[in-house]
Amino acid sequence: MQYKLLGATGVKVSELCFGTMSFGGDADQKESGRLYAACRDAGINFFDSANVYSSGKSEEILGRLVAGDRDNVVITSKCTGVVGSDVNARGSSRRHVVQQVEASLRRLDTDRIDVLFMHHFDDNLPVEEVLRGLENVVQSGKVLYIGASNYAAWQVAKALGVSERRGWARFDVIQPMYSLVKRQAETEILPMALSENLGVIPYSPVGGGALSGKYGVKQAPGEGRLVANEMYARRYSAEGTFETAAAFTELAGARGIHPVSLAVAWVAGHPAVTSPIIGARNVEQLGPALESVDIDMTPELRAEISALSKAPPPANDRYEEQL
Repeated sequence: MQYKLLGATGVKVSELCFGTMSFGGDADQKESGRLYAACRDAGINFFDSANVYSSGKSEEILGRLVAGDRDNVVITSKCTGVVGSDVNARGSSRRHVVQQVEASLRRLDTDRIDVLFMHHFDDNLPVEEVLRGLENVVQSGKVLYIGASNYAAWQVAKALGVSERRGWARFDVIQPMYSLVKRQAETEILPMALSENLGVIPYSPVGGGALSGKYGVKQAPGEGRLVANEMYARRYSAEGTFETAAAFTELAGARGIHPVSLAVAWVAGHPAVTSPIIGARNVEQLGPALESVDIDMTPELRAEISALSKAPPPANDRYEEQL
C-alpha cells in the first residue's frame, strides 16, 4: 500500500479509502470488525463514513473499531442529508452542521473529525452561509478539514473564491462519483481538482456493481444493488452501461484480472485521484478491491479500458479541438 498527500492538507492517506456504508447494515458488528481488520492489515488508514449511513450505526461501529487506533487513521464524515422528521433535521445551515458534528463525535467517540464533507450542495443557502458555519467548526477544533461531495465544479470553485476572500477554511477534498460507466467528473471536476490541488476520493469506482463481472447486456445476478435498489438501478440505467460492463468483463478476463480490481485501478489511474473509495459487505467481497493496488495501470492499459465507454464531451462542447 502506498500513501499519498491529501490535497494541500499535508496529511498522508492510503491509496485506497474504505467506505463504511455497509457497517450496521449489510455488515453487522462482527463482519464490520473483520472488514476493518482486513483493511488495516492491507495498510489502509483512511475510512469514509457519514451521519446518515445505517441511521448513525455506521459511525458507532467505526468508533468502536478505531478505539486504541484513532491517531493512526483518518476518518471522514458528512452532513446535509435528512436525519429526522423535524423540518430542520437536514441541510447545511450552521445550526444543523453544529448539531451533526456533535452527534457524529459522540457516535465515533472521538474529539475530532478529520474531514467533514457537505454531502450535497444546499440550494437553500448562500455559499457564504455554509462556509461560515464550517469555519466555526474548524475554529473549534472539532473538524480539521472540510470537503464537498456531489458538488458541481462551479459550486466548488465559487466556494474556494469565497473562502479565499474571507480568509476562511476552504474545501480541501472533494468526493465525486467516478467510474468507467460514470465519467462526467472528467469534464470539469477532476481538472479543477488538479488545478486547485484538491484531494479527490471518488465513490462507486465499480459503478454500483455494474463493473463487478456479474452484469452484461442480458446478464444480472439474483441480488445486488442494481437489482434490489431502485436508486442505483436508475443511476446506472443510461444506454450503453451494460454493453460497457460486458466488454470490460471480457477485457479483464483476457488479462486474468478480476473486474473489480481492474475497475478500481482504472479510477485510481487518473492523475487527479488520491484514493478511490472501496466498499464491501464481507471480507470475501473486499479481496479483489484490495488487489487493485498491485495492477500496473500503464497509459496504454488505461486508454484501452477507456475506449470501452463514451468519454463525456469537453466543457466547451468543441469536439473538433480534441486531439
